[in-house]
Amino acid sequence: MDLPIDRIRIEVGDITTPPSEWGVTGIVNAANESLLGGGGVDGAIHRAAGPRLLEHNKMLGGCPTGLAKITPAFDLEGRGIRHILHTVGPVWQSGDAVPIKIGDLHEDVLLASCYQQCLDLAAEHSIDVLAFPAISTGVYRFPKDRAAKIALGHVLGFLARHNTPRRVVFCCFSEADAATYRHVLDSRNEWMFSRQRG
Repeated sequence: MDLPIDRIRIEVGDITTPPSEWGVTGIVNAANESLLGGGGVDGAIHRAAGPRLLEHNKMLGGCPTGLAKITPAFDLEGRGIRHILHTVGPVWQSGDAVPIKIGDLHEDVLLASCYQQCLDLAAEHSIDVLAFPAISTGVYRFPKDRAAKIALGHVLGFLARHNTPRRVVFCCFSEADAATYRHVLDSRNEWMFSRQRG
């Protein structure tokens, strides 16, 4: 098995239409607690998956922040996607005074839980290639650099211990967002060491 870092891809694109060479079989939806659709990635996924997704999700009873639920991909199955993992990220409420140490804030813990829950579901359901959006960094205003460190830290740790998913794709909205992820990945030894020292 490849090293964890070799199993991660950072791409710019639409998570609902991943290029076929990515081999994406599961996508993560940055949902709200109702699971009934919204704006941004959530709205795009609901539109692409079709009305059966909404009808299915009405029976799920919502989802608390920090947790995740899995559904069929419905109309997205024609694009090779078999599962949608809906997770509810935290709204950033800590303003501009961001502490240096990641993990100090309740928002950090909730966002980390989103990634952990989705990775656990991916392993449980044998999802080979899983694509994540940048959870909570849009209208929920989570600082992008901080969110990328939480995301990559958890994914790298998970891949070091598990063979499934075989690959994780971070599907970024813009080239600037992708550059943030690439910088965080390239500087991982520095910030992960600092986090461990506390």
